[in-house]
Amino acid sequence: MAKPRLVIVRRRTELQELLDRHATRGQAEFFLRTRGRSIQDVQERHDRLEEALVTTRAAVPAGWRSAEVERTDLSRFLFTAEDIIAVVGQDGLVANMAKYLNGQPVIGIDPEPGSNPGVLVRHTPRSATRLLQQAAHEGPGQLRCQELATVTARLDDGQELSGLNEVFIGHSSHQSARYHLRTPNGQSERQSSSGLIVSTGTGATGWCASIALERGGRLLPAPTDPRLAWFVREAWPSPITGTSLTEGLLEADQFLRITVASDQLVVFGDGMEDDRLAASWGQEITVHLGEKPLRLVA
Repeated sequence: MAKPRLVIVRRRTELQELLDRHATRGQAEFFLRTRGRSIQDVQERHDRLEEALVTTRAAVPAGWRSAEVERTDLSRFLFTAEDIIAVVGQDGLVANMAKYLNGQPVIGIDPEPGSNPGVLVRHTPRSATRLLQQAAHEGPGQLRCQELATVTARLDDGQELSGLNEVFIGHSSHQSARYHLRTPNGQSERQSSSGLIVSTGTGATGWCASIALERGGRLLPAPTDPRLAWFVREAWPSPITGTSLTEGLLEADQFLRITVASDQLVVFGDGMEDDRLAASWGQEITVHLGEKPLRLVA
């Protein structure tokens, strides 16, 4: 049996991105100052993340393998069944990574622990170190995990994409998209809208939360509920398009079906628009509860 591998997932800090864009620290400092900001704040956040990464790297148990991957490289990184994932960053980084996993346990590590812990990054670097020591002593299988629902969109040509928060289906520029919507109870309608959002309970605190609040706050499941909520954004009434089917729930065995009636619609998950599927006119997109929940270490 292969040895466990700790995969540390991170994203570039604001300081690193500023230096990439402006070449020197002095130019980056001038840019921030013209916008009423201080480079010291940016530096401090960078330092806290680097400190958390140093602590996490030092926590790799003896005999284990290790690897690191940045957010921009996730789609090209090969995860294995023996991996334990340590995400060092914000909640969104956990969501960005979730669709590339297949049951591996995930430890969310907050590099800036304070009075407001993250929803998904629940551990400090020190508590994560204790978890890894426990896993080395008792075995990775003994880590206590909470299974969070995911959502999957599948094209009729076999391509599929998943998300931890939500998937978006619509025009790439979020302008009017035309499609034929079919719900699990047999209702159907031709629509023109700025797209559909199909959300898990984890995503109920994100993008779809604003839509749900405008409509009375209904339909939002809990993160571990085996159900999804779906919303149509800005449905447009016309002689050939309707607005009667704009929200609903999908239970574990139910499907939402969308047949494309535009030149092309895109499907992406958790805000990662660069990693998306494209569906052309006449293709069908099926959306349902994901078969691979995210196993988040409690």
